Amino acid sequence: MVLLTEPLAPSTVEALGEEVEVRHCDGTDRAALLGALPAAAAVIVRGSTRIDAEALAAAPLLRVVARAGISLAGVDVRAATQQGVMVVNAPAANVVSAAELAIGLLLAAARHISPAHARLRAGQWERAPFTGIELYGKTVGVLGLGRVGVLVAQRLAAFGMRVVAHDPFVQAGRAAQLGVRLLPLEELMATADVVSVHLPRTPETEAMIGAAELALARPHLVLVNVARGGIVDETALYEALRSGRVAAAGLDVYETEPCTDSPLLGLDNVVATPHLGATTHEAQEKAGLAAARSVRQALAGDLVPDAVNVQGGPIAEEVRPGIGLTERLGRVFTALAGGAVQQLDVEVRGEITEHDVTVLELAALKGAFADVVGEPVSYVNAPLLAAERGTAVRLLTESESPDHRNLVTLRGTLPDGRRVSVAGTLVGLAQRERLVEVNGFDVDLEPTDHLAFLEYEDRPGKVGAIGVLLGEAGVNIAGMQVARDQRGGRALVAMSVDSAVPADVLDRIAEAIGAGDVSGVDLTSGAP
Repeated sequence: MVLLTEPLAPSTVEALGEEVEVRHCDGTDRAALLGALPAAAAVIVRGSTRIDAEALAAAPLLRVVARAGISLAGVDVRAATQQGVMVVNAPAANVVSAAELAIGLLLAAARHISPAHARLRAGQWERAPFTGIELYGKTVGVLGLGRVGVLVAQRLAAFGMRVVAHDPFVQAGRAAQLGVRLLPLEELMATADVVSVHLPRTPETEAMIGAAELALARPHLVLVNVARGGIVDETALYEALRSGRVAAAGLDVYETEPCTDSPLLGLDNVVATPHLGATTHEAQEKAGLAAARSVRQALAGDLVPDAVNVQGGPIAEEVRPGIGLTERLGRVFTALAGGAVQQLDVEVRGEITEHDVTVLELAALKGAFADVVGEPVSYVNAPLLAAERGTAVRLLTESESPDHRNLVTLRGTLPDGRRVSVAGTLVGLAQRERLVEVNGFDVDLEPTDHLAFLEYEDRPGKVGAIGVLLGEAGVNIAGMQVARDQRGGRALVAMSVDSAVPADVLDRIAEAIGAGDVSGVDLTSGAP
């Protein structure tokens, strides 16, 4: 049962699917909430419901809490983690709305739209006091090149503005791709005509823009904050606005909310809104749909990219395409190993190591155990299954990748000392999956649903024998790679086939060519 504790768009319920039982309760009614939670496998909340330790204790069947929004206020993530409950949010749902509001506040502040509107409504036709500035040709400083910051930078570049930014966690190469020049904070504050804040509120960003930083600003500076209150010191900003050190400000967030009595609200050169960044029909619908999608994934045991307490945080867009590839590599690895391994190393090389790739370790484990245990394997229980079976797991990362832009390799040691390895990468604009190494042999093969691998001594006629026996069995070869360590040495045939190779056919092939290691892989939804 999925419990909805606050009003959500009808599309949210539709996205959960007809097979899911949905119940509603008033999350602000504590007794009603606690009474409804015992039967809930999932709960979807917005901003008014408290899912704390008491609520979690009342929900023994609960597997996931989904917040239809970016904030996790009201959800005790630590308590949920201790109870084994996944917590997810919708971090991308409001990014467009927030970026557009930032642009709107910037234009309103730069052109004095709010006070001019108020004066006209009061019956006064005045123009001279509201002379504004053009954005064209000016410099905008974007603090934080996350999703919203990037959207703002792109939109203001279209206004003909020069874009500079400050973000210690963004590489210069990535900024260059965006057409943005990175600057130290002090230089940005002294250079920019407009500053737009798009940072999370953390101990490092608390009061990041204070009196010292504002003292560096040009006297015509326009400052916009739609990110989080507390990043800009409101007392220092008030003094800078009152004295003319800062020309205008557009604010959507405040140190303490709700906020109705800040002295900033009394200044004509401040345009203020009551935290409206996510308050659009589109953002609310996206948040509800994202929450519903995450709930379905969590209940199915699949990866939930927006989980905040499973793989360590949100997954970078650059990492996500590798998740499916790594899970497939895990299944191929297990087929090659033919049993449990004592040690599994998940090695990730290339550009994606600039990001958190912990999720690829989970994907490898999920794939490795998917076909060898009776219970459903998920990204949540895969590490527990490994620990129960005595498999030690290591995640290794290396930024250098000589042969491929990014490369994922799984290596393991069996109890008998035999080593098994398989590697894959993504190629082209379509990010197509490719197997590029199997047990030390270089290959180039699409990891289709049906694969077969045979190791044998390199002798003439053996590849032909393989084709004959598969033809007799009615198995069509879709692709074949032959690799060897040296002439007359060990060789590997790696094949993709249109249907699974029956075990008895593999046995006949192994006998015919004297193969030492033979593995068939079935990556369809059933067992191998």
